[in-house]
Amino acid sequence: MVKPSILPIRETHFSWLRTRMSVERTLMSWIRTSTALIGFGFTIFQFFERFSQMEGVAPPKNPNLVRTVALLLIVLGTAGTFVGLIEYRNMVHYMWSDEFRDIAGVGEKPPLSPIFVIGVCILGVGLYASVSVFTRTISGH
Repeated sequence: MVKPSILPIRETHFSWLRTRMSVERTLMSWIRTSTALIGFGFTIFQFFERFSQMEGVAPPKNPNLVRTVALLLIVLGTAGTFVGLIEYRNMVHYMWSDEFRDIAGVGEKPPLSPIFVIGVCILGVGLYASVSVFTRTISGH
């Protein structure tokens, strides 16, 4: 049963579609920001690893500081991807609830969105980068 205030008319259908696309764009923004954080953290780590191996360069005064900052950026990016995926999933479930199914007008809920799959892949990359930097930090290399 649809609420009387939400009738399946053209305006509400297009509003639903705009909201659905907005949810997709929001997840893309989460992924874009998270990917930048992960990439920046990993780049900082690699840069200072290579820099410290160059001849004529003094050893760093606090080598763990750079690794910690890099790891923090990678973990923040990975956490951002996770939060974005959870928020996306919750909003999609809400939009496909029985309350809005009539105004959706686009049939059944699709199984997976391509951006959700990309987000899961980025989450995997972030987890791998976190573990990689963390194990290098622990081993002291």
